[in-house]
Amino acid sequence: MKVLLLYPDQNFNFKSHEEYNDDLIRDLGLDVIFEAMAKKDAFIYDIVKKVLLSYENDLSTILYRQDIFKDCINNKPIVERIYNLAIDAIETKKKSWLGIFSTNVSSLLSSSVSLLKMFLKFLREVRSISDEYYEKFDSTGFRKLFSTIKKELTEEFFSTAEKQLKDLTFESGFFIKAKLGPGIEGKDYQLLKPNKKVLIKKRLSKLAFLKPPSYTFSLHPRDDAGIETLTNIRERSINQIAKTLANAGDHILEFFIQLRSELAFYMGAINLYEKLSNLNAPFCFPEPYDLDRRVRKFTGLYDVSLALAKGKTVIGNELNATGKDLFIITGANRGGKTTFLRSIGQAQILMQSGIFVPAIYFSTNINKKIVTHFYRKEDPQLESGKLDEELRRFDRIVSNIKPNSLLLLNESFSSTNEREGSEIAVGIIKALIENKIEVFYVTHLYEFAKHFYDKNLENVLFLRAERKEDGRRTFKILEGEPLPTSYAKDLYEKIFNN
Repeated sequence: MKVLLLYPDQNFNFKSHEEYNDDLIRDLGLDVIFEAMAKKDAFIYDIVKKVLLSYENDLSTILYRQDIFKDCINNKPIVERIYNLAIDAIETKKKSWLGIFSTNVSSLLSSSVSLLKMFLKFLREVRSISDEYYEKFDSTGFRKLFSTIKKELTEEFFSTAEKQLKDLTFESGFFIKAKLGPGIEGKDYQLLKPNKKVLIKKRLSKLAFLKPPSYTFSLHPRDDAGIETLTNIRERSINQIAKTLANAGDHILEFFIQLRSELAFYMGAINLYEKLSNLNAPFCFPEPYDLDRRVRKFTGLYDVSLALAKGKTVIGNELNATGKDLFIITGANRGGKTTFLRSIGQAQILMQSGIFVPAIYFSTNINKKIVTHFYRKEDPQLESGKLDEELRRFDRIVSNIKPNSLLLLNESFSSTNEREGSEIAVGIIKALIENKIEVFYVTHLYEFAKHFYDKNLENVLFLRAERKEDGRRTFKILEGEPLPTSYAKDLYEKIFNN
């Protein structure tokens, strides 16, 4: 059985998502989001990190997950019950199945039978939940999971499995057939199903006045060689069935592991949902567009990491743009530009992971990849200059970026002088947007910004951090032409006049 709660046609492969983009986590403050979703649960932390950083670019998959998450919100106690059931099944295996450490085939068989008996109890509860709550769920994902459970875990399945496991305890001994091989040694040992007639005769044979139904022999208690020979015969006979049962246990265990892992993502999303609800911070389910569209429309978009860190709501921003490839963001120092840039990246990742975003309304196109290039401090080892370091990072980005990706730049190329930095930025940005890369660029390079402003290109939008006449920052990012000053004097006067 497949879980199919993250993809409509396949299980999420958690083992293939081990490499993380540390720059993306650092620049967008994603670790704060991971921690809020995990609520100190290391397993959930690991899962949400993998899922968020492997954000989807398939529109149908994003909407598929949105519907599943809505079901999770509306049926949280039921989802928690399934999640905890999966945990209990996994923990039961860890505590009880000691046979995995044994090379003895009989021990492996006995442990496998015991494990499968316990797993049947958990599977019965999964089936019971599916029967009882199927109608409460509306999403295709949950209905598909419940339908699969009801189809596969029938009463006939349970009765057959229970009977077979009872037979495999071999209460009446082992029934084996074999052929004679060279040297009158046995070969082709095969385990047989218990024969009811033979079992009845065997029981009757214990009565003193009846003779045995077949030839028998007994070993002397001290006949070690004979006991070893019979043990060897038994081990060879049950070897295949022991392996089959062990594989069956692994198969059921994998189902519970996958169920727990995929639900862990939604449990993390519920934690974030409740955290923001307690802060009275707005959030919404976004409306995604296909990769090749250029749509950026939102109201009240905010930096969710900042809100979580401060423990209160923060100022949001608005934008209504279509057909734009380049957003150049300028304006006063400490006016909220970097925070705005982070909010764009965070919302994009959350949307493409299939859950809600921190905004009153949010609608945008999907991006193939989401990449950041933020200003870094001087190399403490003095292995290279700041500009060299920036260019090396940019080279790695360009080598891996794909059309319809989103690139978030924060003060890139500001480590050199205005003229040189602007020349570098103009050349690189032109090449990027010509290759269908969507770019948000926070910069103080006025010559760079003026170059694009003078061209009056339809696919370029200019935004500016708002500053009141008295120097006060509102932390609002509004449409506005670039200015030749970032008002650093305001900060100087604020610091030294105090």
